[in-house]
Amino acid sequence: MITTATRPPRDTVIYDGHCRFCRSQIAVLRRLDLGGSLEFVSQHDPSVPRDYPELSADDLHAQMFVIDRAGRARGGAEAVRYLSRRLPLLWPLAVLLHVPGSLPVWSAAYRFVARHRFRIAGSCDDGTCRLPP
Repeated sequence: MITTATRPPRDTVIYDGHCRFCRSQIAVLRRLDLGGSLEFVSQHDPSVPRDYPELSADDLHAQMFVIDRAGRARGGAEAVRYLSRRLPLLWPLAVLLHVPGSLPVWSAAYRFVARHRFRIAGSCDDGTCRLPP
C-alpha cells in the first residue's frame, strides 16, 4: 500500500477514463454509491500527477486505485476489496473477497482482466484504448 501526501476529502477512485471497460465499471460503482461517498477521477485528468505523484503512470495504467481520506492508496484487487466494504450494496461480495488467503487469487484475476480490458470492451474510435508497450 502506498501513502500519498494528498488527503482527499472523499475516497477517490482513479481509473482509466480512456478505457470503455473501465468507464462501464465506474458507471456501475456510481450507481452503487448511494451515499455519494466516492469521488471518481480519470488517470488522464491533469490533477492526478499533481495530487498523487506517488502513483506512477505505469501503476495507473495497470490498475484502478482508491485513495482513502488518510491518503492510503490501494490498487487492483485490494481496491475492489476496499470498495466492497465501503459500499453497502457490495457487502455480499465482500464476504467472498475476504476469504482468508484468497487475495493472491483475486489479484491474479484482476491483473488478467486489466491486461485484456481493451479486448473485452473493444477499442476506442480515437485509438486511445491501447496499453502502453
